[in-house]
Amino acid sequence: MLKKDLVDKVSHDLDLQKQDVGLAVDILLNSMAEALVAERRIELRGFGSFAVRSRKPRSTKNPRTGKIMDIPDRKTLHFTMSKSLKDALISEKE
Repeated sequence: MLKKDLVDKVSHDLDLQKQDVGLAVDILLNSMAEALVAERRIELRGFGSFAVRSRKPRSTKNPRTGKIMDIPDRKTLHFTMSKSLKDALISEKE
């Protein structure tokens, strides 16, 4: 689902203008990004949580050249789905 699809669905379901819903979605996503940049955890009950995790530096081998490369430490985004979302996904497969 694209951001545009989300805006279309919410505006249709709530009978609101797409412009207003688009602004609300932008504010929501910007607020989430600011919290993650500040390394704060985001929890959306019934959906899941987002958290920033640090990855240790490591060495790896380039498969084409065989050269050893050092990858520096970095931060990644980790998502953990809620139990209700996990159950819905599992029951959909059956």
